[in-house]
Amino acid sequence: MLENQYQYDLPEAGCDEAGRGCLAGPVFAAAVMLPPDFHDPLLNDSKQMTERNREKLRTIIEREAVAWAVEAVSAERIDEINILQATREAFGLAYEAMEVKPDILLVDAVKGLAIPVRQEAVVHGDALCHSIGAASILAKVERDRYMRQQAALYPGYGFETHKGYGTAAHMAAIRQLGPCPLHRRSFIRKVWGE
Repeated sequence: MLENQYQYDLPEAGCDEAGRGCLAGPVFAAAVMLPPDFHDPLLNDSKQMTERNREKLRTIIEREAVAWAVEAVSAERIDEINILQATREAFGLAYEAMEVKPDILLVDAVKGLAIPVRQEAVVHGDALCHSIGAASILAKVERDRYMRQQAALYPGYGFETHKGYGTAAHMAAIRQLGPCPLHRRSFIRKVWGE
């Protein structure tokens, strides 16, 4: 269970991303505004949870949140502007898509977003703050689902298992098959030899 170490008297939302370190696929970002009394014993950093518990909690978060949104920035865009700027862009899109806006935005480790609201960057926020932990779950579940769907369109890469991360099997597939449109060219130069 995640112990909430960041809570304000103001309406707050948390933001987190999934897929920042992947070789393939978009970076996904979520923004979540939970009710002040939200409590679920499963809530934790998404990386510390099983896929089954993430899916279960995703349904609860989407049902009980005051507002939430998940947005993505493509691999092509990541190559154009770099992963940090693409992550910032994804956070902005998720914030803008929220139907209710917070008075403060707690962001997992990223500072200075071009978003017109008070912000606080929280290092390891997905393990310290309920709203960031909830955002990490929504972003991870949506990205994993997307990559499983893409596995059917681009067979042979193993997206259904590694979700685009740089596993040995994924790098071997790139060397054998070459990159597909999901691959971040700026991330695979050493693997592919471009």
